[in-house]
Amino acid sequence: MKRPAAIPFVLICLGLGIAMAPVTVLAQGTNDHAFPGGDTTWQKPDGRNAFTHYSANMDFEKRLDFKLGEALFQRLWVTAPTRTKAADGLGPLFNSRACNGCHIRNGRGHPVDENDPSAGGTSMLLRLSIPPQTACQLRDHLDGKLANVPDPVYGGQFQDFSVPGIDAEGRVKVSYDNFEVALAGGEIVTLQKPRYEMTDLAYGPLHPDIMASPRLAPPMIGLGLLEAIPDEVLLAASDPQDVDGDGISGRVNYVWDIAKNDLAIGRFGWKAGMPSLDQQNQNAFQFDIGLSTPLYPNGSGDCTAAQEDCLTAPNGNSPEFENLEAHSVITDLVLYYTRNIAPPIRANANDADVITGQKIFNDIGCASCHTPHYQLPERADMTEQSGQNIWPYSDLLLHDMGEGLADHRPEAQASGREWRTPPLWGIGRAQDIDPRAQFLHDGRARTILEAVLWHDGEAALARDAVAKLPPSERSKLLAFLKSL
Repeated sequence: MKRPAAIPFVLICLGLGIAMAPVTVLAQGTNDHAFPGGDTTWQKPDGRNAFTHYSANMDFEKRLDFKLGEALFQRLWVTAPTRTKAADGLGPLFNSRACNGCHIRNGRGHPVDENDPSAGGTSMLLRLSIPPQTACQLRDHLDGKLANVPDPVYGGQFQDFSVPGIDAEGRVKVSYDNFEVALAGGEIVTLQKPRYEMTDLAYGPLHPDIMASPRLAPPMIGLGLLEAIPDEVLLAASDPQDVDGDGISGRVNYVWDIAKNDLAIGRFGWKAGMPSLDQQNQNAFQFDIGLSTPLYPNGSGDCTAAQEDCLTAPNGNSPEFENLEAHSVITDLVLYYTRNIAPPIRANANDADVITGQKIFNDIGCASCHTPHYQLPERADMTEQSGQNIWPYSDLLLHDMGEGLADHRPEAQASGREWRTPPLWGIGRAQDIDPRAQFLHDGRARTILEAVLWHDGEAALARDAVAKLPPSERSKLLAFLKSL
């Protein structure tokens, strides 16, 4: 298929030149499933670096933008003021000094170490919120302008690091309650349910109605491809009232798009709380690293009125850089980079056990939420993603996953029991990239099988079917999942 000629980077970032064509979701069975990102797929096995490559169909002249974005993604930010004005503005409160501090080699993160909380803190964080406290907050929440009400003292995110002279908000500790699940054939699997505690609180008590949700850093591959799935496809797949009676009631999460100043469909984040990759990136700059950006211009990051020293600390906002710390050139390059991290090829996609496992995956209903395949439309503004056949294994919709996985913290229109279906592409590479990597939103699952057994709610029937499989068939199902 001939690709559109490359267009200037600035046009891509401004979203100009969109040419949408009709799109369909194709049934499983297309013979290119070994190439999950279509023509973007990176085709050389690369071990721990499998998630670090640019879209394979990228024009040569665009690779510099990718590499510049990668360098900014890896940049270690420093405390303001400094002579290095282009890289200062860290914090004052933060969870990591760099994007890749959480997204190690662009893979998934690992949870807090039960025995050494400081060892794993930068791959996971706690989101904080409280119920609406005023009529104005309730109105903005119902209108969609306010996804969550932050804690009045600790803000919207618990930051366990800080710049010199400012106290970090505290530490996160985790402990586990274990229980066993029996599977057909006599296998016993031990699941661990985490309990989180925020300790050494530097700014007084948390709000009595605090809601805290742990979030593990997700893998970074194929994000531009997910962004290119049209809204109408997601809406067509949603069935909030379960009209078809299949027990699956996926729905979109409508969230506030800051750039458009309007509601939009969320598709990024564990609860589909972000409408675009650009907003997702800039939100992470602001809350994870404490940097001001075009969409989040606060130079104090997540500091609150109760944290006076934090608010009055020097920041890196500079008139020569749009009075920001991570200005538009930075955020545009990081956007291009994160849009174009290529999914790797599936080396054993056609093995006999993998093919049998794929059939089992479909037959027991996993594909009802983990939608295997999309045909993307032609888009002049997203050259690499334009017209691709992709295999992400996600519908990007919210599903009720039951009480066991509930965080009891709503986000925009997502309830405390709902989670976005995470894409499965690359899941089998997770622990090759980082042996500490774990699964689900909080890393409680140490293996893919544990993650499956935590499914409940709308996925209870599929989970029970996995537990009842003969060991040989369950092994083939896992072989398929590990091949992704």
